[in-house]
Amino acid sequence: MVAKIKSGKSLKGALFYNEQKVADGKALLLEAVGYAKEVPQLTISDKLFRLQDLAGRNQRVTTNTVHISLNFGLKEILSAEQLATIAGVYMEGIGFGAQPYLVYQHLDAGHPHIHILSTNIDRDGKRISLHDLGRTKSESTRKEIEIDFGLQRAEDAKPDEELRIEPVIYGAVHTKRAMEQVVRLVTNRYRFTSLPEFNAVLQQFNVLADRGSQSSTMRKQNGLRYWVIGPKGTKIGVPIKASALKGKPTLKLLEQRFTLNSTLRRSLKEKVRLKVDRALVGARTIREFQEYLKGENISAVIRRTDNGLIYGLTLVDNELRTVFNGSDLGKGYAAAAIASKLADTPEGKIQRSQVWEKQRPQQTVVPYAGKETLLNTLLAPTADDPATLAALRPKRKKKRRLNL
Repeated sequence: MVAKIKSGKSLKGALFYNEQKVADGKALLLEAVGYAKEVPQLTISDKLFRLQDLAGRNQRVTTNTVHISLNFGLKEILSAEQLATIAGVYMEGIGFGAQPYLVYQHLDAGHPHIHILSTNIDRDGKRISLHDLGRTKSESTRKEIEIDFGLQRAEDAKPDEELRIEPVIYGAVHTKRAMEQVVRLVTNRYRFTSLPEFNAVLQQFNVLADRGSQSSTMRKQNGLRYWVIGPKGTKIGVPIKASALKGKPTLKLLEQRFTLNSTLRRSLKEKVRLKVDRALVGARTIREFQEYLKGENISAVIRRTDNGLIYGLTLVDNELRTVFNGSDLGKGYAAAAIASKLADTPEGKIQRSQVWEKQRPQQTVVPYAGKETLLNTLLAPTADDPATLAALRPKRKKKRRLNL
């Protein structure tokens, strides 16, 4: 079992992160400890008020959010009751047994894991110290749980394989540390060949690599900074320079990765193309196309002009950990080619055949009714026939001359 403790300054941000997962069908609230109501009766306001009430008893402490994740082995199958029990034993072991906390089971990863949300301000307004909590109390508690529940030891797990990339939640976690982990894991695991492709991966985890505007000094000096972004891609907070992060993921370093990754990803092109082909068979609209690919663990990033026209397509395969632009897979997979095959309507009711029919030029069909009728039809004067035009043209009146 791997335990990760994160501290932050926004109880609301951490709660809404987990609740949004529940709303999307990607998480379940297993238990609410220290609450007066049962789980089914709790509203979001109830959940937030209980934690904020305690946090508000010590206004001097700004870091008042504790967000813990307990991660289990890929082959470990644990029931909801077992996960809730493990959460209780763990919280008791690290000194948070008397604190109210919420336990969420997340379902959107390859390995089973839970998130625990609490505050480090107790009922008397005293701050529970988080200093060295992971190294001291958490480590000993984790080892006891592994023995008592027969779980895989953290020491036996491959560190990079078991470590999951967690989205950065502004205010709910330490921004710089969380951003460093996202950038490091994405850089090491994914095969991308340009900054837009790199960003297509990062944006899944609420991070953006930014070179600045065309006229900025940073761009002229090939600088790079990283932002935390919101659900709609809006930049939040203060950016951090690439040189200030561990590993220094500067543009110069990334460009070296671009060259290497262009070779490493070649063998995966056909596999990604086959996934796209399967999505095109079942999809009728752009939205359905994206949903089909999501089932294949591919994020299809559609880029549009200000007028809403599609001009770009980037495919992030999170299973193969590689990124391709649609055009990299072939002409038939470019954004324009894909858009011509699928309807681009929110209702999703127009079929592809109907879209193609609209694009096909309409032709007037002359019914066949025998040789004589057909001959008459062919010989009949048309609107372009000079004789016909002359007949239709209005006659000009003759001007009368005056006899003087």
